[in-house]
Amino acid sequence: MLYLASQSPRRRELLRQLGVAYQALDVDVPEQRAEGESPEAYVSRVARDKARAGLALLADAAAAVVLGSDTEVVLDGEVFGKPADAAQAAAMLRRLSGRTHAVVSAVWGMDTRHARSELCVSQVRFAPLDEAAIAAYVATGEPFGKAGAYAIQGRGAALVEHLEGSYSGVMGLPLFETARLLRNFGIVAG
Repeated sequence: MLYLASQSPRRRELLRQLGVAYQALDVDVPEQRAEGESPEAYVSRVARDKARAGLALLADAAAAVVLGSDTEVVLDGEVFGKPADAAQAAAMLRRLSGRTHAVVSAVWGMDTRHARSELCVSQVRFAPLDEAAIAAYVATGEPFGKAGAYAIQGRGAALVEHLEGSYSGVMGLPLFETARLLRNFGIVAG
């Protein structure tokens, strides 16, 4: 049985696109970057910790594969998490305006015998944004609960001038990499 250790409705929606049956698990894992930890190592560690936490919740873990995933926006080596309020969301969008940033997405698959991971890094360039555009977008409420204060699958798509990489990875679950991981566990054919 496949489990997704995530509270994210976007990840749940994306995993459904692969056509695999799964159950969702709500896990609560601290998302705190360690001093000196690279953004890629941080994102991978959080995804791994989510998969581990999900596996620990299961009474019959021997028959389970658990997926954990994390996605963060990275600009100039700084990880942009989810904004705490409107001011923080606007500040993030100002910094992303007219610039290219990385979106790092990691996915871990884990059962009682194996743990495997995939990492996806996409490059996203925002169009230059004026204060009115930033204020209007923040007012929609969409930036909240989203790494980097935007949702590429929503109104935030209008902020994105160019994407190089994985659209689903920017949304929160890189489907190509996830399918490859699930093939290694014998869940997806191919």
